[in-house]
Amino acid sequence: MLIYMIRHGQTDWNAQLRLQGQKDIPLNDTGRQQASGNGHALDAILGGQARHFDFVSSPLHRTRETMERIREAMGLPLAGYRTDDRLKEVSFGEWEGYTLAELEQEMPERVAERELSKWDFIPPGVDAESYEILSWRVGAWLQDVAVPTICVAHGGVIRALFKLCGAMDAEEAALGAIPQDRILKIEGSAIGWL
Repeated sequence: MLIYMIRHGQTDWNAQLRLQGQKDIPLNDTGRQQASGNGHALDAILGGQARHFDFVSSPLHRTRETMERIREAMGLPLAGYRTDDRLKEVSFGEWEGYTLAELEQEMPERVAERELSKWDFIPPGVDAESYEILSWRVGAWLQDVAVPTICVAHGGVIRALFKLCGAMDAEEAALGAIPQDRILKIEGSAIGWL
């Protein structure tokens, strides 16, 4: 198994530290530059071998725009990829659009509960998920990866992959920084940032 995993480029909500979840927020100028930069880096890594890879993205706008900018930087047709709903970001339910600082003022006990076990915490809302629930979706996608793959997804998806691949325990995966200007390589049991 060989996967090059890329987090979507920055959005204004990322810059404002807002919980984005499954809200469809577009890239900002920084995010567009990050996406193109990752495309140039990936082109150099692959050395013209992109035709041997499956290209897949979360269906959210910020990931699709990132994928298209990556493909453009690699000299590939923009539309030569598919989307997979299992790669959507974790749903933060009713918390989407808020910063943790804002939530702490309104519901400090729930934010404190999240801090105790970020991996298993489910925010309020009927569609909300924990990272554990997200990892079930991502694990099902991972089992279906049969060819070398280039994937654009979200920070939560990458957190799930770190746990699923055994690189980190749940709490470490939930807390670690997930950059938007780097490429994560997963090859067999090895996983690391390039």
